[in-house]
Amino acid sequence: MATPDFIRALRATAGHQLLWLPGVSATVFDDQGRVLLVRRADTGRWSIIGGICEPGEQPARTAVREVYEETAVCCVPERVVLVQALDPIEYPNGDRCQFMDITLRCRAVGGEARVNDEESLDVAWFPLDGLPELEDFVLTRIKQALADGPAWFDPGIDL
Repeated sequence: MATPDFIRALRATAGHQLLWLPGVSATVFDDQGRVLLVRRADTGRWSIIGGICEPGEQPARTAVREVYEETAVCCVPERVVLVQALDPIEYPNGDRCQFMDITLRCRAVGGEARVNDEESLDVAWFPLDGLPELEDFVLTRIKQALADGPAWFDPGIDL
C-alpha cells in the first residue's frame, strides 16, 4: 500500500509511534457473482481491495477511489459488512499503525479489471467456488459480504 502524503507529514513529527488510522476494505462483486481480487505487490498474496481514508473522506468514497485506483473497476458501495479494530502492525521501517477496518460490500458498475497502479501484481475476477489461497482476513470479509444479516462487529465485551 502506498503511503499517503498526510501520513508522511504525520510521520515527520510523530516518528514511528503508533498511529490509529481509518481503513476501508471493499468486497466487490460483479453481475455473475464473482469477487474482485488483487495480488498485492508487497506480499504477493491475493486479497480484497483496501486503503486508508484521506482526511475528511467518507468510507464509501474511499472504497470507490481505492477500487478504481487499484483495478480500474468502477463500483457502488451497497452496505457495511463489518467493522473491526485490527491488531497493531509494525512495518519493516519501524512505523507502527493500528487500523479501524470498515468493510463494504460493493457492486461493479463499469470498467475492466486490470492492474491500475504499482500496488498490485495482478487483478482478476474469481468465482466463489474457485478462489485462490486467501488469508482468513479476506475469507471472513467475503463470507460476511455474502451474508444477509446485519453488519458484523466485535462488541468488545462479554455478554
